[in-house]
Amino acid sequence: MSSLDDWRRPGPTPRQRRIDLVIGLVVVAAALLYVMLARSVGQFVWGVERSAFEHLGFAFAITFPLIWRRSHPDVVLLVTAVVFIVGQVREAQEIQFASGAIFAAIYAEGAWGRDHARARWLRIGVIGAMFGWLAVAWLISVDGIPEDAFADGTGELPPLLSALVSQVLMNVVVFGFSYFFGEIAWLAARREAVLVDQTEQLRLARATAEEQAVVTERLRIARELHDVVAHHVSVMGIQAAAARRAMDRNTETARDSLTAVEESARTAVDELQRMLGALRTADEPVTAPSPGVERVEELLDRVRDAGLTPHFAVYGTAAEVPASTSQTAYRIVQEAVTNALKHAGASTVDVRIRYLARELEIDVADDGRGAVRTTGGMGLIGMRERVALLGGTVEAANRTGDTGGFRVRSRLPLAVPKQRESTEEKVAS
Repeated sequence: MSSLDDWRRPGPTPRQRRIDLVIGLVVVAAALLYVMLARSVGQFVWGVERSAFEHLGFAFAITFPLIWRRSHPDVVLLVTAVVFIVGQVREAQEIQFASGAIFAAIYAEGAWGRDHARARWLRIGVIGAMFGWLAVAWLISVDGIPEDAFADGTGELPPLLSALVSQVLMNVVVFGFSYFFGEIAWLAARREAVLVDQTEQLRLARATAEEQAVVTERLRIARELHDVVAHHVSVMGIQAAAARRAMDRNTETARDSLTAVEESARTAVDELQRMLGALRTADEPVTAPSPGVERVEELLDRVRDAGLTPHFAVYGTAAEVPASTSQTAYRIVQEAVTNALKHAGASTVDVRIRYLARELEIDVADDGRGAVRTTGGMGLIGMRERVALLGGTVEAANRTGDTGGFRVRSRLPLAVPKQRESTEEKVAS
């Protein structure tokens, strides 16, 4: 709705049309009855005797169109105005109901006109025509006014001028009210339409936001499931293979490998239960927090049992890390180490965590086959999504030099911007 004149008011409802029919017929009957009463007592306003058919015909013609005043306001206004002026020219117009009909038609045009600009000019034109006819009528009748017509006047102004001014003022007030209240009714209808439209837009926006929230939550769950299941299953597979190879040669080594498989399986199940428990209901508290950067060393202890030699170091002064940043750092290390176990055939992995002035840097490098991971998989995609949510950066590429291998380096802001606070809470959950 770009402007007031662009909006077109819908037509009346079937119920409103039925109401208009009933009211219109009642007004027609009342106008015809009033004409008969006026004729019976000899008080017809013009003082000119016309046939009953003509008197009743004009009363009917000016009130009957009001039945369609809301469905066809333009036509009703024009017909009513023409009948009104013709009836006065013929001096056969009953003035009370005729005046009420023209005022009702002007109001209806303002309130129900489909094209508001056209309705405005139609009303101005009809009102101008009415004042034009008033001027013509005065010019025609002024010479026929008896000399003693104002003999009883006691005012300070000329009687003829006073009569003219009073009629003009009365018509200005009545026509003005008809125009004004029609305009008010149209504006009220438009405001209601705007509110309905805005309500619908808010409903659609809310539905879209809810759908987006569902999609976002599904992506978050997918990342969590991938990180948890992929890592622990990879460790279990490697430990199971080691146990199989050592079964006949070294029973103690096989036992240790199977113990590591058991622990990895238990950890994976615990984390899956935590996530699924959080999904069952929003009101159910999460019983265990997601692991953070403080548990990276525990993670590396588990991969050591799988045959991968880890090197771990922390640089800088440890600072307070937001929960989402801490969890993302852990997941980056977990994904990088999992890839080294699954895809690279690496023997060592070097994990470095640096606390910088404004950022937390995570650097994970291995000596395996790097090329197989440069295209990126679901794990790398999820890693980038996590980092992007926090406004950080991540690089994942083959290492240069003689050592070869693959490197993942990420920088996460230690202070989460205000506009990302809601995102942080979602990630932390």
